[in-house]
Formats: sequence, C-alpha cells, structure tokens
Amino acid sequence: MHTPRIALVWQIMIGLLAGIAIGALLHRFPESRPWLVDNILQPAGDVFIKLMKMIVVPIVFACMVVGIAGHGDGKALGRIGVKTLSYFFCITTLAIIVGLVLGNLLKPGAGTELASLHAATVTLPTSGGGHSLGQIIVGIIPDNVISAMAQGSLLSVLFFAVMFGLAVSRLPAERKDPVIALMRGVSDAMFKLTSMIMAYAPIGVFGMIAVTVANFGFGALLPLAKLIMVSYVSIVFFVLVVLNLIARLCGINLFALMRHIKDELVLAFSTASSAAVMPQLMKKLETYGVPPSLVSFVVPVGYSFNLDGASLFLGIGTLFVAQLYGIDLSLSDQALLVVTMVVTSKGAAGVPGFMFVILSATLGSAGLPLEGVAIIAGVYRLMEMPTTALNVLGNALAPLVIAKWEQREAKPALQVDAKDFRTPV
Repeated sequence: MHTPRIALVWQIMIGLLAGIAIGALLHRFPESRPWLVDNILQPAGDVFIKLMKMIVVPIVFACMVVGIAGHGDGKALGRIGVKTLSYFFCITTLAIIVGLVLGNLLKPGAGTELASLHAATVTLPTSGGGHSLGQIIVGIIPDNVISAMAQGSLLSVLFFAVMFGLAVSRLPAERKDPVIALMRGVSDAMFKLTSMIMAYAPIGVFGMIAVTVANFGFGALLPLAKLIMVSYVSIVFFVLVVLNLIARLCGINLFALMRHIKDELVLAFSTASSAAVMPQLMKKLETYGVPPSLVSFVVPVGYSFNLDGASLFLGIGTLFVAQLYGIDLSLSDQALLVVTMVVTSKGAAGVPGFMFVILSATLGSAGLPLEGVAIIAGVYRLMEMPTTALNVLGNALAPLVIAKWEQREAKPALQVDAKDFRTPV
C-alpha cells in the first residue's frame, strides 16, 4: 500500500498557518516567548536558510561551467550577457518608476502620526563595497575565489565560473570531457540534495513565521497599515500589468509559469529569502523547457541585478519617508532618485534584511532622514515576503524572455519533476 503524499506547497502552507497561530499565542502570553523563540523556533528557521545557502554556490558554479564548457561559444555567451543585463536594467528601472508613481498616487506616508510609530533597531549587513557603477564592476572580480565562495558572493563566483568554463572549453577533448562530466555529476548530486533539504522546508517556514508574529504581533501593524497595503497593491499591479504584458509580448503564459513554480513562490514568500529557492527554481525552469545554459547564467545574474520587488519597494519606501516627514520631492528630484536607485539596487544579496542597506543609501543620497529606515524596519518583514516572491517570479520570467530573444523556444515538460519536490507524510 502506497503512503499518501501531500504536495510540498500544501505542506509549506500548513507550516505557515501553524506558525502564525503559535506566534500569535506567544505574543499574547509573552512569559514563555524568550525560551521558545531562542531555543526552538529561531533555530528551526535558521537551519533551513543555512541549508539552502549551503548548496547555492556549488550548484551555480557547476551549472555554469557545464553550460559554458559544453558549448564553448564565447560570442554567444557575450551576446546573451549583453541582452540579459540590458533586460535587467530596463525592468528594474521600470519597477522603480512604477513604485514612485504609485507612491505619489497612493501616498503611503500621508496622514501618519510620527508619535504612533515605533522605531526598530536596524543592524545593516555588510554591503561588500561601494554602490557606484565602477565599484560594482570591480567588486565582481574576486581577490580569492575560495573566499568569494565562502562568503556566498554569487556575482564573483559567477565571474570565475564563466572564466573557468571558457578555459575548459579550449582544452583538448580528452582533457575537457572528464572535467565536464565531473561538473555535471556535481550539479546532478546537488539537485538531489536540494530535494532532500526541501523535506525540511515546512518546519523552517513554521519557525520563521512564528518568530516574526511572536515578536511584533498584529497591533504594531496599525500605524503602518497604509504602507503595507500600498506595497501589496503595487506588487499585485506589477505582476498583473507589467510582467504579464512583457510575458504576452514574448508569447509566454505568465500564469502557467506561476503554476509551475508555485512551490518556489510560496517558499520565497514564507522565508523572505530568494537564496532559499534558487536551486529548485533553476531545476524547475529547466524542466519547463528553458535551455540549461540560459538558466545557469541568467538566474544567478538576476539574483543580483534583477530584484524587481526590491526595486519596486525602493520607490515606495523612499516616498513614504519623504511624506512622513513632510518633505516635498519635485519631479526633477524623483528623476534623479531613479538614477540613484538603479545603481544602489545592483549587487544586492538575496537574503533577508539586505534591503535596509539599499534603502539607507537611497535616503542618504536624497537627503532624507535615515530614521525612516528604523521606522519601516518594525514591519518590513511583512513587506519583504511579497517583494521576495516578486524577485523570484521576475527571475523565473527572465530566462524565458532571453530565450525568446535568442529565438530558442522553451518547450514545457511540466510533468518531468512533479515528484522531485514532494515529500511523503
């Protein structure tokens, strides 16, 4: 007799709802909160994030080397790289503009009393260098590739993988083939490891959501309810209008793609971590029919250069702070902000909390109070969840757009991995 299976997406939803219920209960009875949060719930969530981050670098490196060395077409790689970066800069610029337009129309900071807001302590992650375009380009090249891998610097790892793959492609066949076979074996093994780790995903989601709800409760949301609402409305608008229009122009069914990666979207929403879904997202896109060489290049680059959700929130968050403090930003001021945001948003890490670095840099360049970051930080987790899901959706659509641009049609094979990301219960 076969053991019944529950799809991973439903397991994650059960963990999400259970985490909200337990978190609300702990917030109501705070005497037991510190011990449970510190010893059970927080470690449960941290374990999952660390497990997923553990496998991202090996998968990116192995897939990229196989994709480049197996084809060995340097001109094609250069052409794809230019198209990919051009698309990323255009779509993130559009996201910033949409955020600013909706921020001006919906005015998330208008009418909010500063006295009712509670500032949070913000610990900024290390940004790894400056935010000017020149510094970003220089920062991509690693001083030490082992150190870059240890730090999870995806762009640096990607740069080395491209150079290494090109070098391998120029070796004689008797020396090249064993290296490619080894990298392909590493890639396949890491994807199997991903499916094993995903069995733990519902527990990790349960722990992270429970901690979030236990710490701030629902009462803390009321003063910032308008900002939260505007953020969600803007993200839905961007998906239904902007991404859907781009998909239609390219002959892509966005909603079919969303159904195919629904597990990854729910997981990204629950964990607020793009890195947590990269390995299985790449696998899902390959089974959707996107050429592996495109997936292995476009998706990792997109994790630093194509953060649609983060770019959208940059516009909304900046205007929220300006409106909150009664600072009027002219049209020319906001046009300059677009340029600033396009630069500051590049090179961001797909991990929770890094948005504060980008937002701080943007507020500082606009002369806006940096205290606004601390005010947003109290409830940013609730806005980080949908922005992360949008980041993932944008990076899932990008390889399909580039494939269409390259006239390499994706041939869906939706049933191939249907069982790979389910776990028995």
